Amino acid sequence: MSRHDLIERDLTYSVIGAFFEVYNTLGYGFLEQVYVEALTLELRDRGHLVEREQSVSVSYKGRVIARLRMDVIVDHKIVVEVKSTQHLSPFASRQLLNYLRATDLLVGLLLHFGPEAKHHRVVCERVRRSS
Repeated sequence: MSRHDLIERDLTYSVIGAFFEVYNTLGYGFLEQVYVEALTLELRDRGHLVEREQSVSVSYKGRVIARLRMDVIVDHKIVVEVKSTQHLSPFASRQLLNYLRATDLLVGLLLHFGPEAKHHRVVCERVRRSS
């Protein structure tokens, strides 16, 4: 077992459980925002703090060069990116990793409300450098 298997383990399991509850209730075919709303309700019902559409800055040599908007942050610890496309783009994991790199968070979950419910856990190897 790697050290990554232990980072936010219980919280990760809870978020994935909420994901499957939403998927099993709503099924496939809705727009992403429908799933984000349902997931937010489910996570709050489970006692989690949920922040939506949080913006984070990307800096280069001390200057802000871009702003990214994340779908969901749970308990100030995990970034959740929701997708509802038929096929999951290979860039979706990269997008989530970029969110992690732009924050001080280490763990992200990519939740795909596609024809089959799929989830991917992403761990950032390093945190943002101060600049």
